[in-house]
Amino acid sequence: MSETTEAHDATADGSQTRRRFLTAATSAVGVGGVAGVAVPFLGSWNPSEKAKAAGAPVRADISKLEAGQMVVIEWRGKPVYVLRRTEEQVADLASLNDDLKDPMSEGSAQPAYIAGEGRAINDEFLVIVGLCTHLGCAPKFRPEVGAADLGGDEWLGGFFCPCHGSKFDLAGRVYKGVPASANLEVPPYTFESDNVLVIGVDAEAV
Repeated sequence: MSETTEAHDATADGSQTRRRFLTAATSAVGVGGVAGVAVPFLGSWNPSEKAKAAGAPVRADISKLEAGQMVVIEWRGKPVYVLRRTEEQVADLASLNDDLKDPMSEGSAQPAYIAGEGRAINDEFLVIVGLCTHLGCAPKFRPEVGAADLGGDEWLGGFFCPCHGSKFDLAGRVYKGVPASANLEVPPYTFESDNVLVIGVDAEAV
């Protein structure tokens, strides 16, 4: 092998190594960067993989979810965000209506039994699909009030999509002036008991 070929191979190997490093570094920032809150993935009483692929309901114990905390539950291969809102967070929702594209969710995907600003069966618990309605990225949970990078005093907590900058409030309602055109989807769900959430079953069918 010539010196030129060896040099080319070494350069190619170096480039591949650098690409792998940059990819890993980018992934690490995306998961654990400053602009986000670590959110646990809640284990659920899952059916088989085949049943999940077919859209089987998923049950989850939410008894340990504290006010202000959010967990993620997988349903049909999608992340479902379950947030236990504080009384203050619920009370603040109405004050944001003028800043939102669809404050009453008239053009957004949600079951018929979900209505109002809270977009929930029980205002305390928000249940939404964690996929941005722009291009399907996963918005980050940003509950900190007054975050400088999200509008300062006007930001009362919500979700921020790092892909293209769409913002949603703590009811999953999209703000004006961002790429996403619709609110985050609300999946069919119900409560089997005070502590057990069932995703994939309409409340009206129970």
